[in-house]
Amino acid sequence: MSTSKRLSFRIEAEALDSRARAATFHTLHGTVQTPIFMPVGTQATVKAQDPVSLDASGSRILLANTYHLLLRPGAEVFRKTGGIHQFMSWPHAVLTDSGGFQIFSLPHSRSMQEEGAVFQSYIDGRSILLSPETSIETQMAIGSDIMMALDQCVPSTVDEPTALAAMELTHRWAARSLAARGDSRQAIFGIVQGALHPRLRQASAAALCAMEFDGFAIGGLAVGEGKSEREDTCELTTALLPRDLPRYLMGVGTPLDILEAVHRGVDMFDCIIPTQVAQRGGAFTSRGYLQLRRGVYKTSEEPLDPVCACLTCARYSRAYLHHLTKCKETLGWQLLGQHNIFFYHRLMEKIRARILAGTFATYHREARETLMLDDIDNPVVPMRRNPPRRLTRGAYRIHTAVEGFSSILHDASGEIMHSRTPPMEEAQRLYVEQSELAERLTCMDGGGELVLWDVGLGAAANAMAAVFCYEHSAVAAVGCRQMRIISFENDLDSLRLAFKNNDLFPYLRHGGPAEILKSGIWRSKTHEGLSWELLEGDFLDQIGRSPAPDIVFYDMFSGKTCASAWTIEAFHKIRAAFREKDVELFTYTCSTASRVAMLSAGFYVARGRNAGEKRETTIACTSLDLAHKRGREVLGADWLAKWERSAAKFPNDLPMTERPSFEELVRLHPQFVANGPRQIAALQR
Repeated sequence: MSTSKRLSFRIEAEALDSRARAATFHTLHGTVQTPIFMPVGTQATVKAQDPVSLDASGSRILLANTYHLLLRPGAEVFRKTGGIHQFMSWPHAVLTDSGGFQIFSLPHSRSMQEEGAVFQSYIDGRSILLSPETSIETQMAIGSDIMMALDQCVPSTVDEPTALAAMELTHRWAARSLAARGDSRQAIFGIVQGALHPRLRQASAAALCAMEFDGFAIGGLAVGEGKSEREDTCELTTALLPRDLPRYLMGVGTPLDILEAVHRGVDMFDCIIPTQVAQRGGAFTSRGYLQLRRGVYKTSEEPLDPVCACLTCARYSRAYLHHLTKCKETLGWQLLGQHNIFFYHRLMEKIRARILAGTFATYHREARETLMLDDIDNPVVPMRRNPPRRLTRGAYRIHTAVEGFSSILHDASGEIMHSRTPPMEEAQRLYVEQSELAERLTCMDGGGELVLWDVGLGAAANAMAAVFCYEHSAVAAVGCRQMRIISFENDLDSLRLAFKNNDLFPYLRHGGPAEILKSGIWRSKTHEGLSWELLEGDFLDQIGRSPAPDIVFYDMFSGKTCASAWTIEAFHKIRAAFREKDVELFTYTCSTASRVAMLSAGFYVARGRNAGEKRETTIACTSLDLAHKRGREVLGADWLAKWERSAAKFPNDLPMTERPSFEELVRLHPQFVANGPRQIAALQR
């Protein structure tokens, strides 16, 4: 394959006893020297960094993400503002990911088809088709210097048939991406897939090298495999790619990972690690990896790195950076991130200089020993190790998010309870605050016991948020209603696992969860009006054993994992169980199919506040008067119009033959038409 005319890639030196090489290529916004590290600016910004400091640190390419920028601010904004460089005031090159990683990382928010991946926007809930053509059209509007072909990434450890299907789809999408680029001056890279299967990697490289790409990326790594597997697959793949085009290893990694990949022939890298570890107080230095949370730095007047010329090291002591980190001040994240990015760029400069000087092999041997060290001057004293903790139980395992909090993951589906927000934070915001539980407890009008259904107990975050709300209200208020929490769950392994590891789930350090696991019922000894009980088994079979609720926290797994919980039949049973009582149901979903199932059961459906990446959630009320009394934003004509255009109009359990009458039922729902009550009653008969 011929050298890319768009990038004019030229190798300047190749290392002895190594596949490392130094090269230069030219983008629409400047010359780039390799090896090169690209800070990740997913949403047209690198976390906690400004373009001026990035420029000063030596950044010459940033990575931005097509999927996120397509949703917000949208391609039209980039067209009107002159592209991403003008938009974010960035003078150098930009590479845009195609959105393929989101196809991998958001498996429960998209559906796959030959045309592309259909996502539900976390901004406004609408369905978005991310096709090769849409991806390239968006990247052209963004105005990146290097675009990526749309690919399907799968976990690197998948079986060969699964990897083969994803690879073949990637090749078809690659050809469509290339065709969509047309005669644009923007460069485009193809992405080699094939998981950890050498035969598939060979086939993928051969198929893509037959196309007129300007460079190639090695995809599907750093997604589940071990370090040695990643390095072996990287070495195999680079050997299959053209010598005279750039090679890009996506999403890798630590300084040591990058050194090893350069040794194996890679030219370009991106990773969130420099800013991600900075947020948690981590810094890469010439003296090893430092964790600024450690008390040893509390009074240290030394610079972060004595041989570093970045602005952080020139102006701030370790003591100050320790203080900012402990206080969780954003400035600490910013300063440490600034240093880490500078460190990465200086590492790339050293590697390039050694390649040009013909001494890279020696440097590789020396640097690989120092880059894996912790603080040389203040070594960490190993603590006495307890037996390894058990992180799995039954169908569940503990998942630790990059932000540092823990939650529960369901192995079979990959679905995570509270994946984007700490469990108690989401429980408080989405369920306790939104239901105005504290106000209802202290308002004695209507008196009587308040019954709360906690549907989908899981690791008990929602139930415990309600318990804490009651305990606080009972102390703060003159009077407090009785509250009876009734939790429904058919598999207690998730709660047992979290309770066993309650240092990771501190909200479970309370008498309630222990009693629920032991006997299924807990009554507060300090607050007589508070009780909590468990109804174990299938929720829909158990609701007849419970009094009608006042509030429902509906937190079942999604329809893909727990389909029966989101059907028309389920919501009819739930609605019937409320009898004549005024009830509000709160849930995290904003899916169209779930909302129309609720509407068909006689609920009045309103928009709930945002949760994680979802722009809105859902509140279902038993009457329109109740919705208005509570100030809910009831879905109106605008939502109905979107529903009419939706590709997911119907719940999965609705037979094809009943869809016409179901559509009419939704259109004539009382919340959409003034004279709806009589018409909907007739339709239901």
